[in-house]
Amino acid sequence: MVSALEETKLLAKYRETGDLHLLGKLYEPYMPLIYGLCLKYYKDEAKSEDAVMEIFESLITKLRAHEVSNFKSWLYTLARNHCLMDLRSANRITTIDIDDHLVESDAFLHPYDGTEGIPEEQLALMESCLETLNREQQMCVRLFYLEQKCYREVADITGFDLNKVKSHIQNGKRNLKICMEKNRHE
Repeated sequence: MVSALEETKLLAKYRETGDLHLLGKLYEPYMPLIYGLCLKYYKDEAKSEDAVMEIFESLITKLRAHEVSNFKSWLYTLARNHCLMDLRSANRITTIDIDDHLVESDAFLHPYDGTEGIPEEQLALMESCLETLNREQQMCVRLFYLEQKCYREVADITGFDLNKVKSHIQNGKRNLKICMEKNRHE
């Protein structure tokens, strides 16, 4: 365990240099405490482990912006607030298990039973309907379906978080289906 004096010196040196090794040395003794706190809130080991790393990442900028006199209590408060804010935002967003809803309708994804493939008119209609989607939905749908990227790859390419990617794909697919059904008979 690092003494209070050493901790103060490490904090000052980190603020001065931005050296992540120093920050790691400062944070490491508190990782079990932070994990236990997160586990108390999340009741999920994997989510708690992720939160420990997210909190460390937030320290990179927060410690350079804030003057901290008692690192342990400040860190505890930061971690508690991180968990509470994350839980609050999770309660506002309704999520579904993507595996259960991966394919909405086989008829939509594969509307033709024949081996001749999709007719030119359908491809043209799909392309024109793709153009009607908003930019985010269009990017995610193209990457996921046309370029066959996984959710994580789409997130990495677009910079959206994973839940946003899933949402853009789901909404884009629904809007694409609506557009195609509306224009199919015209």
